[in-house]
Amino acid sequence: MYLERYRRIWRISLRPIIAFLVALSVTLGAAFAGVLPARAADEPDLIFKRSTVFKWLTPNDKLATYGLDDPGIEGVACHFTVPERGGIKGWIGVAEEVSDISLACRQIGPIKFKAKFEQGEDVFRQRRSLFFKKMQIVRGCDIKRNVLVYMVYSDRIIEGSPKNSTSSVPIMPWGAAGDVPKCADWVEK
Repeated sequence: MYLERYRRIWRISLRPIIAFLVALSVTLGAAFAGVLPARAADEPDLIFKRSTVFKWLTPNDKLATYGLDDPGIEGVACHFTVPERGGIKGWIGVAEEVSDISLACRQIGPIKFKAKFEQGEDVFRQRRSLFFKKMQIVRGCDIKRNVLVYMVYSDRIIEGSPKNSTSSVPIMPWGAAGDVPKCADWVEK
């Protein structure tokens, strides 16, 4: 009798609670999936870091310089420098990073386009705060001058930042090969 009563209580009271917890975990999982870094390229390579603000017991504020290859175009590499917050919030990963990001892209070999691309296509994206802010490096083509143009900026769900940096990569012959591809041939119309 006692066991039957316990089973009835289980069916009536605990099932909705378990269903709610499952739904909550699925919802939170979907919400945090948007928090993870969305990348068009692989993780950038850390070149070096320099401390800018000393903190006594927690990590220092730093400037970090990273390098990455354009995933859609062989022969182009970009380097960018981002501030990284120290302190307790930076240590546990919840500090909102500032939007001061610098960018330099260069031709490092013969340029080979892997596929057609859209103007303003993402090359790299990385989250800059726990929930809302992300940094993006995008690529375009100056068709008239046959130049690849890269821009880095940060944005939020509510408002973006006007702080940005732009770098141009003129497509030049490399080595003995005299053929210079035209970026206009690779831009999706």
